[in-house]
Amino acid sequence: MKFIKSLYLNNFFFYVLLSMIGLFVCAFIFPNLYNAVWFVVLILFTFLGLDVLLLYLSKTGIEAERTTPEKLSNGDLNPVTITVKNHYTFKILVKIIDEIPFQFQVRDFKIAKTIKASEQKEIGYELRPTERGEYYFGYLNVYVSSPLRLISRRFSFDKDKMVPTYPSYIQLRKYDLLAFSNNLYQYGIKKIRRIGHTMEFEQIKEYVQGDDLRTLNWKATAKKNALMVNQFQDEKSQSVYMAIDKGRSMQMPFDGLSLLDYAINSALVLSNVILKKQDKAGIFSFSKKVENRVFAEKRASQMQKILETLYNIKTDFFESDYSRLYVDIKKNINQRSLIILYTNFETMDGLNRQLPYLKGIAKNHLLVVVFFSNTELNAIINKKTDTIQEIYDKVIAEKFMFEKRLIANELKKYGIHSVLTQPENLTLDAINKYLEIKARGIL
Repeated sequence: MKFIKSLYLNNFFFYVLLSMIGLFVCAFIFPNLYNAVWFVVLILFTFLGLDVLLLYLSKTGIEAERTTPEKLSNGDLNPVTITVKNHYTFKILVKIIDEIPFQFQVRDFKIAKTIKASEQKEIGYELRPTERGEYYFGYLNVYVSSPLRLISRRFSFDKDKMVPTYPSYIQLRKYDLLAFSNNLYQYGIKKIRRIGHTMEFEQIKEYVQGDDLRTLNWKATAKKNALMVNQFQDEKSQSVYMAIDKGRSMQMPFDGLSLLDYAINSALVLSNVILKKQDKAGIFSFSKKVENRVFAEKRASQMQKILETLYNIKTDFFESDYSRLYVDIKKNINQRSLIILYTNFETMDGLNRQLPYLKGIAKNHLLVVVFFSNTELNAIINKKTDTIQEIYDKVIAEKFMFEKRLIANELKKYGIHSVLTQPENLTLDAINKYLEIKARGIL
């Protein structure tokens, strides 16, 4: 039974069989061909038996293994490697059908390769998940054909392998060195001018050419009888919280990912930069209530704690309760902190409903509201209009885009910082804003 289940007739066999049928039809017209056609049929089935022997005499035949990352990175291309080793003494043709997780909805996966005798070959492909959670791989099916190519023998490996999908840790590695760099324009990040001396005192040192004369310490200069200057360093151990709105407004999809997933990926990368800058990073999410809380600390295990918390954020996209957010922040965050709020406002009316709570938060903390530009509207705005309906659509799209800028100006009026960004630029713009605030010393 196992033998029959693993045996498959190839298309080449049916093409030859179809040719045999054509020859039998010809034999009715030319009777002298009849015996010759039967002889060809005998040869076909002889080769068929020989093909079966070639593929099934060896018990192992081939070995195959699927190698996946320990965890998948959400929204990024993740490499998967299939290693196939040929134990046959002849060249084989393999057709690989990997049963990848149902979340990808790929139903035509197939890779065909030729592998020489006793050769090992690595075959790679990439997967881009668009939601967090557990991804189950099915069988790794490898169909092997001999040089005769009449039949295939199926080998199955690696059943029911689970790989979790976490927020984008690939982006985290990409920006990892950013926290140590003084050249903030690297990786496309703008250079930020430092304003004033709002940094922590570090030490007094002798003046060398190039030091700022405004930092001269006259008392130390008089005692030492040599020019001495104060040296400063960036302020450290400041608390930074990332508040992630997981309400209805964050359900909008862009390039397969929801705005919520973009915010989660950005919060993970930004947390890493914050900790590398010696500040304390914390997160929480809110919708009907505030949850998924990690208090701001800078201990060694903080990054892993944030990663696990972001992985487990789940939501039904209810309407967000900003009054509860305001009360929770007032109750649980006593020290003045930088609060980066990931949310989305589409209209001025939507902002005005929540503005009293945002102003209340901004009284005691430095609040940065990060919201999204609707990139889908750009195609409508840039499209050439020919009909009245298209003109109407374009005017409405421009109105929505203009209203986004009005929202940013309204927030600025009340001393609330804002970042209006496209989803694909969210991580970079959020890091820029944090570094700008650190450089200006306004926290």
